[in-house]
Amino acid sequence: MTDYGHPVEFGVFLPPAAERFGDTLRLAQAADVLGLEFVSLQDHPYNATHLDTWTSLSVIGGATTNVRVFPNVANLPLRPPAVLARAAASLDVITGGRVELGLGAGAFWDAIAAMGGPRRTPAESVEALEEAIAVIRALWTPGRGSRLQGKHYSLGGARPGPFPAHDVGIWLGAYKKRMLQLTGRKADGWLPSSPYAPPQQLQAMNAIIDEAAQEAGRSPKDIRRLYNIAPGFTADQLAELALDDGMSGFILMVETDDELRTFAEEIAPAVREIVQKERGSKLPWDESARPEGPAPEADAVYTASGRALGRQLIGVHNHLRDELKKIREIVGQAADGVLDIGDARSEINTMTMRQNNWTMGAYCETYCRLVTIHHTLEDTSLYPQLRQGDPRLGPVLDRLTEEHQVIHEVLERLDAALVATVAEPHRIGEVRDAVDLLTDTLLSHLSYEEGELVEPMARIAHHH
Repeated sequence: MTDYGHPVEFGVFLPPAAERFGDTLRLAQAADVLGLEFVSLQDHPYNATHLDTWTSLSVIGGATTNVRVFPNVANLPLRPPAVLARAAASLDVITGGRVELGLGAGAFWDAIAAMGGPRRTPAESVEALEEAIAVIRALWTPGRGSRLQGKHYSLGGARPGPFPAHDVGIWLGAYKKRMLQLTGRKADGWLPSSPYAPPQQLQAMNAIIDEAAQEAGRSPKDIRRLYNIAPGFTADQLAELALDDGMSGFILMVETDDELRTFAEEIAPAVREIVQKERGSKLPWDESARPEGPAPEADAVYTASGRALGRQLIGVHNHLRDELKKIREIVGQAADGVLDIGDARSEINTMTMRQNNWTMGAYCETYCRLVTIHHTLEDTSLYPQLRQGDPRLGPVLDRLTEEHQVIHEVLERLDAALVATVAEPHRIGEVRDAVDLLTDTLLSHLSYEEGELVEPMARIAHHH
């Protein structure tokens, strides 16, 4: 039984056919509106009936607001990794941090060769993929010109940049032992498909990834497990895959609006609920008791400034998510004895997260004073405006404010654990527990707030 504790996320795998792009775009926009996290396209550049994946993802990225887009998975033999790195970083900048990179070693070698691509043995293709990951990361990492000498890919002083707007995940489509080991050593995520890796094989495959991760000095938790699924899985089956097989992202191959709607409106919420109930004992609140705001209306009018405000909220939240990652790194360094626990505490106390008075409803209430639409909202803040604009949001806003109080307490508990550990270093385990609790609490709260407020923020008129 393995649950790596990642938030459960959902997405779609859309049809790539050239004559169906209208459907594909419409499905992507529906996924965006219905609250799914991901939109992906397969990448078979040698297929003359498919539109090019990066071009299509760019258009989809430009036509959506919240979903993250990724190739599922990019065909490495026909996409030079240095160019791929810049393409992914560029689209990440353009979309405000909404790109991930699914990557595959290649298959269908005759078709690849027919396009002028290399023909690789299985061993060569894994080796090339490992070199490609090094090339991509080098070009995403600020510094001087990069030099890497590989058998398949090299860099001879190429300057890094542009830099992605967020930490882009490199997720590998992997099935065989060597590829699974590479995933554990080097990748941010694993992305198998159910037709090739049926559920009963996942446990053994995860074990290979985990062992390779530990040998490389990583935690199995560092690798996100996503699963491309054919239609037909029930909510119970997906919840079981999350809780017992560690799969926390489910990407459904969809062809029709009905399939997408059922997945987004029925299956995904049911899976989230089952998983949260199972994990819920760890959270300081009951997620199933959260009030929900009104459902979006078909004729709602959204303003550009309102959408911008929603993007700002997500931007601020992404900053907090990044800080959470930093806190986890700092505590890891303190636990490993690399960083003095007192220094760790000082570093954490300078973060925005600590500076904000969560009891007053932190960011979520006051950030409008910091990041106003026209910097003219000095005297008003977000929640009162939303409450006035749509009184039905009252229960949601009250609940969010209560959660801010809890987050404040969780942060205080983390600080108390840090103070105790300065005196008694063996109590670092309590710090880790406090950080885990903060992680679960904060991620749960931020996604609830985004889910409930981004849509009303886009439609409620803001007073200038």
